[in-house]
Amino acid sequence: MTDARTQVLDDLAAEGDALDALLADQPDHVWSTATPAQGWTVADQVGHLTWTDEVATLAASDAEAFAEAMEAMLTERGLAAVDDEAHARAALPPGELLARWRTGRAGMVEVLREVPEGVKLPWFGPPMSATSMGTARLMETWAHGQDVVDALGVEREPTARLRHVAHIAVRTRDFAHVLRDLEPPAQEFRVELTAPDGGTWSWGPPDAAQRVEGTALDFCLLAVQRRHRDDVDVAATGPDAERWLDIAQAFAGPPGPGRPPRT
Repeated sequence: MTDARTQVLDDLAAEGDALDALLADQPDHVWSTATPAQGWTVADQVGHLTWTDEVATLAASDAEAFAEAMEAMLTERGLAAVDDEAHARAALPPGELLARWRTGRAGMVEVLREVPEGVKLPWFGPPMSATSMGTARLMETWAHGQDVVDALGVEREPTARLRHVAHIAVRTRDFAHVLRDLEPPAQEFRVELTAPDGGTWSWGPPDAAQRVEGTALDFCLLAVQRRHRDDVDVAATGPDAERWLDIAQAFAGPPGPGRPPRT
């Protein structure tokens, strides 16, 4: 297993543990608190993570079974299945749901550690490596965790794990355009973000004409559509970069509605 995969999977486990620690001592009634995602409670958010971790494990351990299960599910219920599966798990008692999520995410990490190098795993978007799958699961865990902390009215300190979220957001630039039937930009962008420790994370040619700059936290919040562009410290230089910030989407699936401005 490569050092990159080890780092991603260790950080994925840590991201799940951080959200788990926030929820573990909450009274049962907190789990029914509405989150900013319309129609989803705290329990629904954890239910969604539980389900997606379980199907990621299936994708990594039995690609054929994953394909058959997803085809049957989408044929029968379409995209409504995503909400259905979250709600079904959210109906469990909070302690049982938390235990199921713990077991599932730990098992997923271990399965991803064992995927042979070079193997591509099926998913709802393009097939991906185990390292990319781990990055995607970390992004989802962090994004849905943001819904939970927003619902509870608490703050969480940004960590170096955000680099994985930012990386997948940069890598999905063209994907966000294709989802909206737009031609992806022909040129690479320069993305420079201020990391939580004050350092700089960067992608793309230093002399690129199209540029995005801001804090890593705000860029990630925008890319997972947990904040409106008006509410983040992220700036674009160039028309293509401007358009990208309006449609950035780090997650698979159809374009989301985003969030309304908070101010």
